[in-house]
Amino acid sequence: MNTREKYIEMLESEEHERRMRIIAQNGNSGLNYEQDMLNGFNKSVNDIEVEAEVVKPTDKAADRKATPVYSGCVAYFPLALKEISKASAEGNKQHHDDKPLHWDRSKSGDELDAMMRHLLDHASGELFDDCGTRHIVKCGWRILAFIQKTMENENLTNKL
Repeated sequence: MNTREKYIEMLESEEHERRMRIIAQNGNSGLNYEQDMLNGFNKSVNDIEVEAEVVKPTDKAADRKATPVYSGCVAYFPLALKEISKASAEGNKQHHDDKPLHWDRSKSGDELDAMMRHLLDHASGELFDDCGTRHIVKCGWRILAFIQKTMENENLTNKL
């Protein structure tokens, strides 16, 4: 069957008429649909071969369970995470007292340097910063910030 015959057959089919009515309801001319039909893009679902990897629900569950956020982190360090959370709120109050809690990434991008300055202060016996937060807690916040940015950058790189 040549292209012209295929086109005539398509135009005469009831399925074509039904699809054109649906297309017209959406304010479309249907020109792309007809061209696609000629090229074989609007095949029946049964005529399309699909290659896909089937992900079993148990695989997803296993992946999620392999990341024990609570039992592998929060449960181990509840006091430390609570103090880091307080430091986060204190930092927001210091920089944006009029706004809800958020991470203003424009305020600092030198997490490792800032972390080391706080670590040196802690190591020299100065346990608390001027705002009353422990230097070692600010180290914790800074390392979490650095880890977060590192993971975000790796995820972006892996998607390219």
